[in-house]
Amino acid sequence: MSAALLLEAAPLAPVVLMLLAIPGSASRPVHAAPWARMLVLSSAATLSAGALLVWRLWHHTPTTPLLPGLALFPFAAWMALLVQFLGTVIAAFSARYLQGEGAQRAYLRALAGVLAGVQLLLLADHWLVLIAAWAAIGSALHRLLCFYPERPFALLAAHKKRIADRLADVALLVAAGLAWWSVGSGSLAVLARHLAQGPAAPALQISAVLLVLAVVLRTALLPVHGWLIQVMEAPTPVSALLHAGVVNLGGYVLLRFAPLLDAVPAARWLLVACGLCSAALAGMVSLTRISIKVRLAWSTVAQMGFMVLECGLGLYALAALHLLGHSLYKAQAFLSASDTVRQSRLRALRGPVDASAASVLGAPFVAAALLWLVQRAAGGAQWPWWWSLLLALAWAPLLWLPAASGQGVAAAAWRAVGGLAMVAALGLAAHFAHRLELGVQDLPWQPAGALALLGMGLLYLVLGTLQIRPQALSAWRRWSYAGFYTDEIFTRVALRLWPARWGSASQPRDASSAQRANAWSSQ
Repeated sequence: MSAALLLEAAPLAPVVLMLLAIPGSASRPVHAAPWARMLVLSSAATLSAGALLVWRLWHHTPTTPLLPGLALFPFAAWMALLVQFLGTVIAAFSARYLQGEGAQRAYLRALAGVLAGVQLLLLADHWLVLIAAWAAIGSALHRLLCFYPERPFALLAAHKKRIADRLADVALLVAAGLAWWSVGSGSLAVLARHLAQGPAAPALQISAVLLVLAVVLRTALLPVHGWLIQVMEAPTPVSALLHAGVVNLGGYVLLRFAPLLDAVPAARWLLVACGLCSAALAGMVSLTRISIKVRLAWSTVAQMGFMVLECGLGLYALAALHLLGHSLYKAQAFLSASDTVRQSRLRALRGPVDASAASVLGAPFVAAALLWLVQRAAGGAQWPWWWSLLLALAWAPLLWLPAASGQGVAAAAWRAVGGLAMVAALGLAAHFAHRLELGVQDLPWQPAGALALLGMGLLYLVLGTLQIRPQALSAWRRWSYAGFYTDEIFTRVALRLWPARWGSASQPRDASSAQRANAWSSQ
């Protein structure tokens, strides 16, 4: 009995430890003690999440019920360790980054609140628990986004995110009500068992569509992506937390509701359409931006689009691996943004280097052949033909070579070998994803495969053309730089329907900042 109680309480340890890390009154002056306390508790939460993952992998445990409304989904164990590890790293970075800043205690409260909310969401096995945890994460994150209240773009981004969050909350509440009415329970486990017995009722089909719309709003896909780009006004560790953890929660929720998505083709078509459009447009925009952090933000929009596309196609194991890899990459990219800027300046001094036409044209074929060899060498079931080509198009840019290199043939050869090794490693990871016991299984959806392949082919053609001849699509460059004006339209509509009232609540440090913020809200 004691072992059962320990297993039931162990997944809650990161939640409890992060709640204990929340400091007291934010009005008292900050000193080193709260940061040290936060790092100790966060490190302990990381160790507990890691021990739980090792125990689950050792005993091959499936989804484990915990307290009412809570359960340990297999992939949640991976996510809990990832989120807590990144949270510890971001907290250590923040302790140095914010030295000399005021309101550090309020920052600590919000950071610990976000981590506690994420850990609770990962354990949610009930609609209401999931909705409450996601809303709490948004509320705590809002305080981090407004850490510099004198920056009007930070206030604008936080206001637009709050609008998207409230719309997502409404969609989730209606989706939960419809699912509860149809199934007779708000439990996600009961919902999965109900769907295994037969086709989804009309109420569940509407619920699935509303769930997808809520994920689109929370994941900052087009056209509600603007706030994710404008949060660059927040401190750098906040950007790392947002891009490496919080935004990725949309992908986790889709994996958690995979049985519902599989039963509703309309929801899957919506995921494919939104994901493909977001990935294509964001990929084109990121090529026209100069700011490193802004390019990273647009890259996040594109990667979230790919992740949503993978979920719509039924490639759940691939989406799970994508989520884990993207989180680690984006945390490293934002926390080392200064080094990235330095390297970009050095490359700019050497002059622009375009990709060779031969590598752009031949990369998809080389990638497809390499993936086929990986499958043959690894054995097991073969991927669908469209899946292999889709992965080849997605990973082909890793094989692009510069048209002219001042470093000689040896450097180009090493780059080619590195690209081939990366594609082979990704192929092996996708092939053996099921052995990681992620708790998800690929169910490729043939009807949407051809559409996704066509969209990826067109995207690759456009991006390859821009690499070979950057001026070939100069007529589109202005539109692409402006993000095709989708955010401007959403901003004007949002501020007209939900005007922003910034004043005493934000306490700007100077009057001109308040005037600029109010000017934005009146446009």
